[in-house]
Amino acid sequence: MPKFLHTADWQMGRTYSRFDAEDGAALVEARYEAIERLAALATEHQCDAVLVAGDVFDAQTVSDRTIRRVFNATSGFKGPWVMLPGNHDAALAESVWSRAKRLGAVPQNVYLALESGVTSLLDQGIAVLSAPLTQRHTYGDLTQPFAEMETAPDLLRIGLAHGSVQGLLPDEIDSTNPIAPDRTTTANLDYLALGDWHGVKQINERTWYSGTPEPERFRNNDAGYVLIVDIESPGATPQVTRHETARYQWHQWLETLSVPSDLDELLIRIGKLPEASVLDLKLSGTLTLAGDQKLTEVLSIAEARYRSVTCDRSGLQLEPTEEDIAELHADGYLGEVVQELRESQQATEEGEEAAVARDALGILAGLLKPKDAEVAQ
Repeated sequence: MPKFLHTADWQMGRTYSRFDAEDGAALVEARYEAIERLAALATEHQCDAVLVAGDVFDAQTVSDRTIRRVFNATSGFKGPWVMLPGNHDAALAESVWSRAKRLGAVPQNVYLALESGVTSLLDQGIAVLSAPLTQRHTYGDLTQPFAEMETAPDLLRIGLAHGSVQGLLPDEIDSTNPIAPDRTTTANLDYLALGDWHGVKQINERTWYSGTPEPERFRNNDAGYVLIVDIESPGATPQVTRHETARYQWHQWLETLSVPSDLDELLIRIGKLPEASVLDLKLSGTLTLAGDQKLTEVLSIAEARYRSVTCDRSGLQLEPTEEDIAELHADGYLGEVVQELRESQQATEEGEEAAVARDALGILAGLLKPKDAEVAQ
């Protein structure tokens, strides 16, 4: 009863320039840890092989250190690994793969499927039919030759490819590296292991995307898993189970604040996130000065608690209530400044001037905040 682990889209060498250096470094490190976790899973579940369906590396130009660290991270599983070049790490004449071989970094139990063909794992009962990308984009279906590839009748026929199943994926990504949705039928495959879509996705009972084992973007598409596939014998229906490997959860929230309860609910949701969270907030609507102070305080606590927190307040307007102004004791000249800032913000609504007025209101509120209120908090 052959069993294998299906994974893809490791994107090793990826950088996170939008984050602070400390957070970016932690996110990079999590990707190496994900490889170690999936190797441990393969060992724990007594898998016969690990199949990596493309984009092991994020670019051809990754450092030698990255190459060595990737292969070192696979050491937790001693069985065979079959790695396929994808669009980010295509098998060019001179590529990250040829460099890895020159470095002597590729372990003996790792098979690099750099050419279209069959890798027969006789002891494991598996024949891997590979369709590597030899350039970043192709417009023909590289899995078409699978139908002509011969394998021993007692071996599972497992396809390994990287691309877009035509007509079944969202976001209009059907333009390059096409794969026919009926390839398992036309090529008599027991299973087709795919990469390129970064979340777990079932195409049919024999065709799956595993997604990336560690999320790297804000997209709710079931990223952060690997698949363990159990097939009793050639022709049997695959039993596919997904196993979580992600360390960090990525959340992107677009929130409109209209009434105080909107803010209260948002702050409760922020407080309930797991510590291994990457949170990106984009806020619009209106806030009172008291609400703005409360939001600032909660975000400050969250920034220290979670892996990363970013918040875009450019769509927010501050609307001080009479109670806000009374608590600030902004009489005379200060009261006039507060009123001018309110009017400036409301007059422009959007753009740099509105942002300056909004920020100035927030800063002024913080400076004028009663000392007893600060002590109470």
